[in-house]
Amino acid sequence: MNCQTVKKGVECVFMTKKGCEFNGGTCHTIIPQCEGCERAREFEAGVFCITVPDPQIKWRRGTCNLATHIKEKTESKKPMLNPIKASKRGAR
Repeated sequence: MNCQTVKKGVECVFMTKKGCEFNGGTCHTIIPQCEGCERAREFEAGVFCITVPDPQIKWRRGTCNLATHIKEKTESKKPMLNPIKASKRGAR
């Protein structure tokens, strides 16, 4: 059902015929860590995340798993080298 409170026109799972069923009856605005994310949209009532009703909860334990502006750092590990096999290869 489409949101009728703050994110008008956006599909919301918390919206019912009685109104918004989310904690407090409305979504919460984004926090500073969310700035730059593609999911943050500006509405008449402020800037809100279109996927998460309370962004602060997603950032409580580290980075938000839905954040599009943060790239995870992946380390390129060298393969484990067996020293015995390496010495045999070098002796050839």
